Amino acid sequence: MVSVRAPPPSSAELFTLRMWKAAAFKQGAENINAMLLLRRIHNLTRVGSLNTHSSSSSSSSDDQRSYQHTYSPSWTHALAGLLAGTATVLAYGLYHHNAERAETRKVKTTEKAAALSIFSQEEVTKHRSLEDGVWVTYRGSVYDITEFVAMHPGGDKILLAAGGALEPFWALYAVHNQEHILKILSEYKIGDLSAEDLKKQQTIKSSDPYSSDPDRHPVLHINSLKPFNAEPPPEILSESYITPSVFFFKRNHLPVPRVDPASYQLHVEVLPGKVLTLSLEELKTRFPKHTVTATLQCAGNRRSEMNKVKQVKGLNWGIAAISNATWGGTKLRDVLLAAGYEPNVAQWARHVQFEGLDRDVTGTTYGASIPLNKAVSEEGDVLLAYEMNGEELPADHGFPVRVVVPGTVGARNVKWLGKITVSAEESRSHWQQNDYKGFSPGTDWDTVDFKSAPAIQELPIQSAITTPADGAVIYRSAEKVTVNGYAWSGGGREVVRVDVSLDGGKTWQVAQLRSSDKGQHDKLSPQPGRAWAWKLWEVTAPLPPEAQELEIVCKAVDNSYNVQPDTVAPIWNLRGVLSNAWHRVKVEIKEDQNEE
Repeated sequence: MVSVRAPPPSSAELFTLRMWKAAAFKQGAENINAMLLLRRIHNLTRVGSLNTHSSSSSSSSDDQRSYQHTYSPSWTHALAGLLAGTATVLAYGLYHHNAERAETRKVKTTEKAAALSIFSQEEVTKHRSLEDGVWVTYRGSVYDITEFVAMHPGGDKILLAAGGALEPFWALYAVHNQEHILKILSEYKIGDLSAEDLKKQQTIKSSDPYSSDPDRHPVLHINSLKPFNAEPPPEILSESYITPSVFFFKRNHLPVPRVDPASYQLHVEVLPGKVLTLSLEELKTRFPKHTVTATLQCAGNRRSEMNKVKQVKGLNWGIAAISNATWGGTKLRDVLLAAGYEPNVAQWARHVQFEGLDRDVTGTTYGASIPLNKAVSEEGDVLLAYEMNGEELPADHGFPVRVVVPGTVGARNVKWLGKITVSAEESRSHWQQNDYKGFSPGTDWDTVDFKSAPAIQELPIQSAITTPADGAVIYRSAEKVTVNGYAWSGGGREVVRVDVSLDGGKTWQVAQLRSSDKGQHDKLSPQPGRAWAWKLWEVTAPLPPEAQELEIVCKAVDNSYNVQPDTVAPIWNLRGVLSNAWHRVKVEIKEDQNEE
């Protein structure tokens, strides 16, 4: 028998199905016909692979795959009739149900209005989980949406806004800007935000060096507020090959400087005493513009896994201190040539130093350096970038100009660039000399000698699982599990394979790789040594029979056949850098969605 797949429902249809289900559960379907229809809708909208942290876009994609695998053309007309019938029956049932509750609701609304309170933002922030309650703010009002989370058509993605404002979150999903959704929200209002907290956003304390820092998206997981360091939820990374700027991880060492683009100047010194000074306009018009798609990764990415072995010093980064963007700007090589670089300079020079405009209270600026041969190579693709993803650099990412050093640790990609110096020595900055270096697991803070180790430049092979998240639940009825993640290697080495295991590394299967948002495997490889961007990957596999838990593991291989180590302990170091062991997540398999 030949099975023909029916066309998948549109995103709008899927959203409508889910909204009907949410509405029905909230209002209560009291007759048997409505209950049967609810069950049918529930079956139609089940996701083939349940992930408690999946986004609305990935959920839609999973819905479509589940639909394609489950329904033949004979269901096409039945589905259309079912949708129409569902609307009629539920509307009829809900009409009578609402009529009976109308008087009660009036009383409750009056009582609720009288009980409304004033809350501080601090109090709202405490309610960020189902255990503590889920509170959000919208237009100055406070809402307790704990009960609604389970009914949210987009799944528990709504938890990303927990404890904060809905406005930035809803800006990502324009479907929320509808009257009936605002009406649903209004039923959960518990009070208003204090006037003081409403004004705080606009209040600037001149004594605080971080008071002029830019606004950030509330979805980011903050590892440090001052200076600001944050990463996006991991599932966002695998949603798009190019990471949107607002979600690109933020790594700042000092306050974000306020730079006037009209008066900005870049000072370039190739030969001692001879300085080329360029304005932003000159940088844009005097030199050809180039674009490079490159992944940046913090040296401390996945440090939290090293902390589980033994405590280290550094921000407790998860797996999302890595992102991918398309950068536009001037090649560093072109600027160095204009400033007087000639081949004979390499007889005495070995490094190119960068100095940022960000500084601490003592006036010390952030600095770093890279090898000269990387800076001047035609194939090095080092940019003085003034654009990110087709727009001017955001303040957090180095406006107006930053260095982008493809294939090199994020610490050398200096932001808010003010000065470039060709030198016989590395940068003397703290971050080049006494940080971002790797050591033996046996080295501790009493014995460490930072001069004994080279500064990190190229990073090792890396991969991680973005979905499902550790601790997620998958239901047996889903039959399959879909695993997503990223993989990247430093130095321009191309990722050629990602292996994924569902049983802790006993058996393996090869993931499908992609290096664009086309949604299919790309046949063209980058030029050798210039694979600057990550690859996203995916595996869909049947759930092992009888298994109650999966230990999902991934490991990547690059074109030099470098592979990730299997455990963290042998690569542990006192700064928690270069963490690239096999990434592992455990998920629970439940037999039935009604199981507690």
